[in-house]
Amino acid sequence: MSNSDNTTTLAENKVLILYILNQISNGIIEDGLYKIISSINDVNYFYFKEVLSDLSDSKLVGKFTKDEEDDGVLKITSEGINALSLTLDVLPGILKLKADNIFKKEFPSIADETSIIAEFIPKSENDYTIKCKIIENNETIFEVKTFAGSRDRAKKIVDNWNKNASKIYPKILDILLEDC
Repeated sequence: MSNSDNTTTLAENKVLILYILNQISNGIIEDGLYKIISSINDVNYFYFKEVLSDLSDSKLVGKFTKDEEDDGVLKITSEGINALSLTLDVLPGILKLKADNIFKKEFPSIADETSIIAEFIPKSENDYTIKCKIIENNETIFEVKTFAGSRDRAKKIVDNWNKNASKIYPKILDILLEDC
């Protein structure tokens, strides 16, 4: 691939990200955006991160958080909207059509998917921090943080939350509302 091909591909991917973000008024978490972009245009995660970093550094995309614990959502900035209007013709028609179709099909499920989040972070070989969250309209409505003494236990908690959050969350609320 020649240098001009790389430059064209880079420009297309930047415009594609701006194009998708322009359609999402409340923003989207980074993983959700990656799922959409990689479905449209086969890009690996590291390349995606590089392109997104370029857009952020240029102030065309911003990360907005409600509080310091919140990972935040990505949104197109007013500078990004201006840049998109000037560069939209860089996006080939066939890619734009594919983006529109995939966005309409994938976004609702990605929006639902991103509302339940669980992750574990290793502190040491036998110490893991687990965060389980429920997010609605880009706002964390429930979050619990706990610890596990092994990777297997941490993974089991994360998997269980991802599969059963809709059952676990009401049970926790019921327990919290009980008179002891």
